[in-house]
Amino acid sequence: MKRSSMPDHQPQSTRALLRIPLFRLLAINLAIGACAAALLVGGLLWLNPGHLRELIFADRAPSVALFLLLASFLITFGSAAMGSAIMAQGHKEDTDKGGSHGPRLAPQELTQRTHTH
Repeated sequence: MKRSSMPDHQPQSTRALLRIPLFRLLAINLAIGACAAALLVGGLLWLNPGHLRELIFADRAPSVALFLLLASFLITFGSAAMGSAIMAQGHKEDTDKGGSHGPRLAPQELTQRTHTH
């Protein structure tokens, strides 16, 4: 048997990467953003605002324009979905505390200041 020269602590496949919770969270939200981007590009082509579909398909290489449009929407929506998932990590719902939203402030004791002139 031939042993791999890679150390055991490094992930060897995508399946091993998906076991890492943060990576899995980012991959799921990237997929959500990619689906939203594909739906939006498909909707733009279907609705044809400003004759966009006609402009794209009248070009010599419509695949370049479609790729650039889809890639820009993928970057935008994928990063927005991933960023909102990361920022929502510290947020926990307090359903038993009256449903208040926002961070809770810890009470602190105030010391009385004396003014000396």
